[in-house]
Amino acid sequence: MFPTVFVSHGSPMLMLHNTQARDFLTGFGTTLGRPKAILMCSAHYESTEPTLSADAKPEMIYDFGGFPQALFEMIYAAPGDPELAQRAAQLLSKGGLSATTQTHRGYDHGTWVPLKLMYPDADIPVVQLSVQTGKSAAHHAHMGRLLAPLRNEGVLIMGSGSLTHNLYELMRSRRVLESPVPEWVSVFGEWAHERATAGALDDICNYLERAPYARENHPSAEHYLPLPFAMGAAGEGAKGTRVHTSHEYGVLMMDAYTFD
Repeated sequence: MFPTVFVSHGSPMLMLHNTQARDFLTGFGTTLGRPKAILMCSAHYESTEPTLSADAKPEMIYDFGGFPQALFEMIYAAPGDPELAQRAAQLLSKGGLSATTQTHRGYDHGTWVPLKLMYPDADIPVVQLSVQTGKSAAHHAHMGRLLAPLRNEGVLIMGSGSLTHNLYELMRSRRVLESPVPEWVSVFGEWAHERATAGALDDICNYLERAPYARENHPSAEHYLPLPFAMGAAGEGAKGTRVHTSHEYGVLMMDAYTFD
């Protein structure tokens, strides 16, 4: 059985920059091993209710602008898994959530950026799951719990977001890749580390009330929500292990966790 995983995918430029996070992700797939399939909850797939991609051959989504042409030429040709999408939707529906499947939904960069580094052969089926930014972190942890049985079927359950994600500050202060980490970022990162490794899911879910500088690091929730999702999918009492920590542009913490 695989642990559940949270990765920070950062900027699409992760594919082109030689950074610590890129080096980590390049070897992470080998460390984890080869799953039967991957269920990826991506910060860049937003909907009002839980939605799962159900294409057999997903296309690409280049959901960004102003980046080098090389990024728009990258392909991640992993197959989809319509049966897994239906199975996951059924698990969510049985748990009382209004889950649906969606076709004609390509791989967004929250999915293909980390997976192209982790599993470059693109031969493992992938299903994407949306985040619902109008719903709470506790809702996403519950969604993860409902999907936990998939772990017994050889599925690697992942959340892809960013431990910290304030793009407004990144642009306002014209930060560069090597910019230092402000205290308000590092303090939040250490809080998340302490609570995740302690297995304190309730704190992780109530981060807006309990975490220092929560809104400064997450002006919007979409890049945080894959974290409680991954933690919830590991089951009751699961604790996290921080398998990577680094930063880019000072305000993007690139931490990754496994939960088991």
